[in-house]
Amino acid sequence: MASNERILALVLAGGAGTRMAPLTEHRAKPALPYAGMYRLIDFPLSNCAHSGISDVWVLEQYQPYALGRHLAGGRPWDLDRTHGGLQVLFPHQGDGESGWHQGNADAIYRNRAAIAAFDPDVVVVLSADHVYKLDYRTVVDAHRAGRAGLTMVTTVVPLDHARRFGNVEVDRDGRVRRFLYKPDEPVSDIAATEVFVFDGARLLETVDELASRAGGDDAELEDFGDELIPHLVDRGEVREHRFSGYWRDVGTLESYWASHMDLLGHDPLLKLDDRSWPVRTTAETRPPARCHGSASIDDALLSPGCVVGGRVERSVLGPGVVVEEGAHVQDSVLLDGTVVEAGASVSGVICDMHVRIGGHARVGDQGGAGRARSDDDLVVLGEGVEVAGGTEMEPGARQSGPGTVGGQRA
Repeated sequence: MASNERILALVLAGGAGTRMAPLTEHRAKPALPYAGMYRLIDFPLSNCAHSGISDVWVLEQYQPYALGRHLAGGRPWDLDRTHGGLQVLFPHQGDGESGWHQGNADAIYRNRAAIAAFDPDVVVVLSADHVYKLDYRTVVDAHRAGRAGLTMVTTVVPLDHARRFGNVEVDRDGRVRRFLYKPDEPVSDIAATEVFVFDGARLLETVDELASRAGGDDAELEDFGDELIPHLVDRGEVREHRFSGYWRDVGTLESYWASHMDLLGHDPLLKLDDRSWPVRTTAETRPPARCHGSASIDDALLSPGCVVGGRVERSVLGPGVVVEEGAHVQDSVLLDGTVVEAGASVSGVICDMHVRIGGHARVGDQGGAGRARSDDDLVVLGEGVEVAGGTEMEPGARQSGPGTVGGQRA
């Protein structure tokens, strides 16, 4: 990146995350805990910090309280600066450019006056709920060399997954010739990762042009894939930057669970202990994890404050999780403060914070050790749920919290 280049990063953290319920009933999806001690938004913010991007704006909308607390003014990412640094932008009322964001393109449009005042040469637009490590400097450099209006970071995904994303066809020279937004029939196995590098002036010109067509200040532009990207593709202004590293969109319960399983094993797909590119976060100080009695740990991540006396296999335990003696946890993700009482068994389960699994309860598919799981296979328990002792919960069960699941079968 040129030393005098003005770069603005916009982290879009406004999605409601309805597909992730009940985990997103009381928090924005970017604030969702990940890998025990992190939050999803830590990944783009850490990437910005390591990439030398010091002007970072977070656009919030739904359930902002937990996310706002976590951001801590940008301190964990060295973005708490007198000049520049982290800023949080909210929807607001009071002028003709205000209002609720109807999508990521609409969020840009409704904040265009602030962006124009910053006068960026380059705008890096980032989703706040994807898991990956990427030096954005390499993308900015490629963008400048390619003289594009937009450079989108792409990656190869299984063809049957491509319909979940922006789907891309490219020429041999990297120019995007076709873009389809979440198509029923993908045209390739190349997906947009929702890392977009725009020419600053071209971005503002384009959103103004599209809004003018749609009716001016009252226009709603919705998401990038609806109009903005196809508009630039039609004009030959879009290039790709292929990314071959680990990348996951954790927008579904299945992908959230699967991404946690990717962290396990002797050679995990995503390494969190890379000292050259650490993931930074806001974390409460807790004592070290402790194992006692007949505890058995096989291929698991234990966060600070965990106390394990039972058996844990292929699972990720958040801070302060307790697995009592005689309890068995496998293929599961347990968030902060969850307790699994003696004799209970959980398999293929995602527990939100402060869930309690009563003694001798059976939760999830007890015979499915080590296999992939779909949304229909996973049991998901919301914050504060209590599962009464002896209860059986079948795969696919959902329970919002707080509240008690009792009796013998739920």
